[in-house]
Amino acid sequence: MKKLLCIGLFMLTLAIQAQEQSDFKKETIEFIKITGAGSAFETAIAQLGMMVPDEKKDAYTKEANGTLDGLYDKMADLYMGEFTQPEIQELVKFYNTDLGKKLASKQLNLAQRGMAMGQSWGIEVQGIAAKYN
Repeated sequence: MKKLLCIGLFMLTLAIQAQEQSDFKKETIEFIKITGAGSAFETAIAQLGMMVPDEKKDAYTKEANGTLDGLYDKMADLYMGEFTQPEIQELVKFYNTDLGKKLASKQLNLAQRGMAMGQSWGIEVQGIAAKYN
């Protein structure tokens, strides 16, 4: 009887942990979406779809959008490895504030502009390094 009780408690513990992990993943995916990643992915799908003939565009869009769940799942695993569930919950709260929404709306553009600046800087430093060769 004790063995049966122990096995039952063990199974209950696993079920609770699985539910907590599932909630954590859902919260993490919500976080990823509200940071603006979702609109960036939709934009990428639309841009890549420009080369698809009009008569095939609906099928392309449906199939391309079908890949998003897998991408969100993988990205959630990435974030879950770096942040705890309470941290993700705090981030979600922040991104639901006016300031968080403002950041989310500008984040992609800022990142793109920052990368361009970084590339220019890299070329400049490359020139400096070339002087010393």
